[in-house]
Amino acid sequence: MGHVILGLLMLLGPQTLYSLNKQFERGPSLFYRASFGSLQSALRGLLAAGHVTVHETTEGGRNKKNYSVTDAGERAFHAWIRSPLTGGDLEVAALSRLFLLGLVEDPAERRDILDRIVGEVERELASLDEFAGVLDAQADDVPEQYRAVFRYQRATLDYGLMAHRAALAWFRELAEREG
Repeated sequence: MGHVILGLLMLLGPQTLYSLNKQFERGPSLFYRASFGSLQSALRGLLAAGHVTVHETTEGGRNKKNYSVTDAGERAFHAWIRSPLTGGDLEVAALSRLFLLGLVEDPAERRDILDRIVGEVERELASLDEFAGVLDAQADDVPEQYRAVFRYQRATLDYGLMAHRAALAWFRELAEREG
């Protein structure tokens, strides 16, 4: 989440916690759920790491904290967006980078990032296909009382396979358009 916050601050300039929360609702919430508390915690971590600074002002008798990205924060953002996708949720990792990809100025670098996303989707799809093969080989051995459960678990895997195939085709097309 911290890297998405850094990207938003780079795009929008200084923001309060409240305005960052609103920005998450307007964009990243399509692929990333963030509570007000998790944003606050992430900002504390970014502040401790020296990736953001805070400037306090008083407006209408209220204290406001405006967060801004530092040079170190920009470097951390650019290192992250170019790094391999990690974590358990490939979709969130890929879409987080895609949402902020316009902050990478060099078209060749953008293409490289998209190619890495494609590669990771290909690897995960291959793993799911392999798992489907193993599961299907065991289908006849499923006891009768569990066949309905197995059927819907297999349907869930089918959904995952279909979603990965669609994502792969979509990211490949986008990468090709990038040049």
